[in-house]
Amino acid sequence: MTDTDLGTTPLTVAGVELTSRLIMGTGGLTDLAMLERALLASGTELTTVALRRFSPGPSRPGATSVPGGSGAGADGGAPHGTGGSRGTGGAASSGAPQDSLYGILRRHGIRVLPNTAGCYTARDALLTAELGREALETDWVKLEIISDEDTLLPDGVELLDATEKLVRRGFKVFAYTSDDPVLALRLEDAGASAVMPLGAPIGTGLGILNPHNIELIASRAGVPVVLDAGIGTASEAALAMELGCDAVLLASAVTRAQDPVAMAHAMKHAVQAGLLARGAGRIARRTHALASSPMAGRIGAGEDAPRGDWPARSVAEAAGDVTR
Repeated sequence: MTDTDLGTTPLTVAGVELTSRLIMGTGGLTDLAMLERALLASGTELTTVALRRFSPGPSRPGATSVPGGSGAGADGGAPHGTGGSRGTGGAASSGAPQDSLYGILRRHGIRVLPNTAGCYTARDALLTAELGREALETDWVKLEIISDEDTLLPDGVELLDATEKLVRRGFKVFAYTSDDPVLALRLEDAGASAVMPLGAPIGTGLGILNPHNIELIASRAGVPVVLDAGIGTASEAALAMELGCDAVLLASAVTRAQDPVAMAHAMKHAVQAGLLARGAGRIARRTHALASSPMAGRIGAGEDAPRGDWPARSVAEAAGDVTR
């Protein structure tokens, strides 16, 4: 079968072609071996990692220092209640080398997408993005600015401001946003390389709460649309693609599943199936039933007997063998 048959038509974003349309986050797993197996099972070619500042020293091997006495590295999963929005950072356990996650990604040729998870203002997001560019030597950034710790919903005002400023600084911005079609267009107009509307609040697993808005965003976008956040199971990933999204980004749905590797396999095939189904074209929704088999030639066709008269008549009567 061809790639098109398998629903794996490449995605081009920010001038780079990706065969896989499933983008993975890495938070939620402290077992690096399990994380590696899940990443491979997903077939992903692009993975988000959250960035945190720290003071470089001999106890942090692999750390990259930057001017100002601070450094940047993959977060080992944001501590609960400390401002990490979803733990999309590296899943290295406490005390593990901060380059462990990067070792896995380098070994398998998986591209890194730095994430500003945990930022509340455009100012903080800009600083985090600059640290990521210095440390990871990439101008790609997933821009995530949350409004509060309870909902973890995007702050549209700060997000738009940061997008404009980062684009002027030469960044390729992947903007995590709400399911507001107007804001999605504003972000595209501001120069975002991709818009990433949420399906539901981060980590809830509620699926796609507003399919109409997601479909509207996708239908009007001139840049790739990536469904981000809220996915809980494979059928929801497939739905995102059927609604017109170009890719799906998820983390918790895999890393917090009972069997992360099996769920990663499921998500990979769900994204492919959704893309293939969208290209195939679904049947129209109808109010009334429509038989799939032809009506002509059926038993009883053309007779005057009303429907539903059996078993009022015996089999013999129905066959015409009873003498009256």
